[in-house]
Amino acid sequence: MWWWDARVTTLFKRNLQPTLTYWSVFFSFGLCIAFLGPTLLDLRCQTQSSLSQITWVFFSQQFCLLVGSCLGGAFKRTLAQSLLALFASSLAISVVFAIIPFCHNVVVLAVVMAMAGLAMGCGDGGEHYEALHFFVGFGALLSPLIADPFLSDTNCILTNVTANGSSNLPHIRKSLVPHHPGNLSHYDLPTKGLVVTRVSYAFWIMALINLPVPFAVFLLLYKERLVPCCQSSSPPLLPADELALETRAADKDDSSTSSPKIHPEIGHGDLFGCCQSKNFRGVPCSYFAVHVTGALLLFMTDGIMGEYSGFVYSYAVEEPLSVGHKMAGYLPSLFWGFITMGRLISIPVSYRMKPATMVFINVVGVLITFFLLLIFSYSVVFLFVGTASLGLFLSSTFPSVLAYTEDILQYKGCATTVLVTGAGLGEMVLQLLVGSIIHDQGSYSFLVCGTIFGALAFIFYVFLLFFHRMHPQPQSDMDLSPDKSPPVGEPELYQS
Repeated sequence: MWWWDARVTTLFKRNLQPTLTYWSVFFSFGLCIAFLGPTLLDLRCQTQSSLSQITWVFFSQQFCLLVGSCLGGAFKRTLAQSLLALFASSLAISVVFAIIPFCHNVVVLAVVMAMAGLAMGCGDGGEHYEALHFFVGFGALLSPLIADPFLSDTNCILTNVTANGSSNLPHIRKSLVPHHPGNLSHYDLPTKGLVVTRVSYAFWIMALINLPVPFAVFLLLYKERLVPCCQSSSPPLLPADELALETRAADKDDSSTSSPKIHPEIGHGDLFGCCQSKNFRGVPCSYFAVHVTGALLLFMTDGIMGEYSGFVYSYAVEEPLSVGHKMAGYLPSLFWGFITMGRLISIPVSYRMKPATMVFINVVGVLITFFLLLIFSYSVVFLFVGTASLGLFLSSTFPSVLAYTEDILQYKGCATTVLVTGAGLGEMVLQLLVGSIIHDQGSYSFLVCGTIFGALAFIFYVFLLFFHRMHPQPQSDMDLSPDKSPPVGEPELYQS
């Protein structure tokens, strides 16, 4: 393979254990992100709650995921803290999977899911790269497949009177989106009776699949001699770890006074640490503009990803397409499948292509796809083609925007924390907004909203290019373009 040379092979073999460990952690995050949607109705039966009550569990997970992303940087100032955060996060996810079957109250379930959101946010607040995002997508794709054999086809609360919504259970399950119960208010499902559900087995299987992950992280801590009670005599596994190099480079810069600093050495801290006024002394206006435009760009693209996966089924089964429920159910899976495939494809592509170019292709592709979906809004075939295309273009947007923004700022500032926060806010806010608009204006507004969001994403990308040109570069880096992909083996490598 043209992108996999002897140098990459050497680096991969040297860092095989930490690489596989990080991949498994992000696979664990993907499992935890995607299981809630398909299992929510069975969890409603388990907690004997209403549809409007159980959909708040979506909100608790998403909100705490955002909070965890904002706070996560506080635990990642050193390699030891980063690995400990990953260990705690992966262990918490295993525990959550194991105890969900014992949550028979919707409030308790919401608290448990909030813990899972915090764990994912704290573990996921660091650098996001293409390979790591591929494993998030792979876990998100696998999770519903594990749960599917254990989901109830009929009402899982038995009563003397058959509920009106019992025969519509598969349709209701695919229509559930985070937090918008209004479009489900016409379904009447019982909350009292004999609970018959096998969904507990799905959670225990996922807990077993996830169990080796915290052990792998602990083993990495042990090999790195970062466990106080278990000192190892072997050399560290990560002599070229990016975070360690970043920390050593920052220490070296702090001790050197030979060159002036244009940017603050903030690093990838938590959101509140980044917002301290002392970090902004002497920085140019473009420093703030790059952070804001990058966050707004991801607010739109990640928001599109969330609202499209949440509402494409509801759009397809309504007029004018009137796709059958079973066929429409393949659309979210097709969308996530192409996101996963796109993340895999982007690994070799990012090796040769500048991150700014990748962002341009992604944003323009999303906008053109929505325009074509509007033009061919009466075509069921093109809905499937457009869904696959949209997943492909959205797949590498986050890591590409992050790599581009970090290149502009020379890996200084709070780009990672700010961009993760913007993406999380977009995923929450745009789902609520689109759900309300569809409820009031009809299903056609789904594509109109997507087109508007895609156009706004393109506008923010243009602004990001403009502020990139305005942003001053350190004298020592004038010979390197911020767009240019760093060579393999250097600390600035943004591919994984």
